[in-house]
Amino acid sequence: MSKTTLAIIAGASAAAGSALTATILASRSQRKETPTPTTQPYNEIPPTRPSPAAPVPAPLPSPLRKDLLPPVNPTGVFQYGFPGPINDLRPTLSTTSSFDRRTRNPHWVAEHITPISLSTKDGDRHNSTFVEDESIPEKFRAKLHDYFRSGYDRGHQVPAADAKWSQEAMDQTFLLTNMCPQVGDGFNRDYWAHLEDFCRRLTNRYPSVRIVTGPLYLPRRDPQDGKWRVSYEVIGNPPNVAVPTHFYKVIFAEDGKTGGDVSLGAFVLPNAKIDNEKPLASFEVPVEAIERASGLEFASKLPAQRRKKLCEQVTCSLLVRDYAERQKNLMGNPPPKRLPSPTRT
Repeated sequence: MSKTTLAIIAGASAAAGSALTATILASRSQRKETPTPTTQPYNEIPPTRPSPAAPVPAPLPSPLRKDLLPPVNPTGVFQYGFPGPINDLRPTLSTTSSFDRRTRNPHWVAEHITPISLSTKDGDRHNSTFVEDESIPEKFRAKLHDYFRSGYDRGHQVPAADAKWSQEAMDQTFLLTNMCPQVGDGFNRDYWAHLEDFCRRLTNRYPSVRIVTGPLYLPRRDPQDGKWRVSYEVIGNPPNVAVPTHFYKVIFAEDGKTGGDVSLGAFVLPNAKIDNEKPLASFEVPVEAIERASGLEFASKLPAQRRKKLCEQVTCSLLVRDYAERQKNLMGNPPPKRLPSPTRT
């Protein structure tokens, strides 16, 4: 059956569990063609088709014309400071991230894991503590007290278990610039952790895996008037740390060859309790859907001929383990030597 893309629809309430997975999901059934609306919603991804040539914009008057001397200087305000926006690029031993000063959350956090990095165990999370990131100006950074009694976990974007190769590297995953408010039971301590484990198990098949993780703030339809709105909670005192509605992971599984294939996978999960029986593949989305929702680009320099679909190369499924068991050994039980290939029918 064909797979018609439905993009970025924030679904029902958190209590609805699987209903929330209606966000950025792929329809599994044939649908009748419907007339194309006059104005296409920003969050709808049309079927793949050749892109028409971009229209040539009409020339605009240039303030630098030699025959026109403006009587004003708008850029003169820069003498007092550049307003922004400023995206704080934050490299550490184990992560690279871009911080959003408005939401006090990262835009994205990137990591790189390999079989060697995961097999080296010189770090212990019991020796790590959550800390504020002093590289961010004080008035813009998330604070430890913002999370106090908020009802949310300080959710790692890059998990500590991915940086066990060094205590210092692991410590840096506890910076609040690597955190977002996440629902604890049923998500951060459950389904989300299983997804992180899935990413680690990919190194049993791929010699190099790169992952970009971050928050999303997706619209949902108001049941009263049918209009779409973006609404999210804000925690802290004063309230300034945004609670994302969703989280994404974009995965680049590299075959290790120069100019070789890259298996690309993208997933969006609601920041809510998710039943562990929910198939991971149900959260798979086109990477373009995440790009449109986040305003970011992830694979603009990856040629189409090098791209493979991750879930067509391996079975995208979770290996569910008890949270207490994972805490004893963050890597859990020894994973299978290889991730199984998907069943062909």
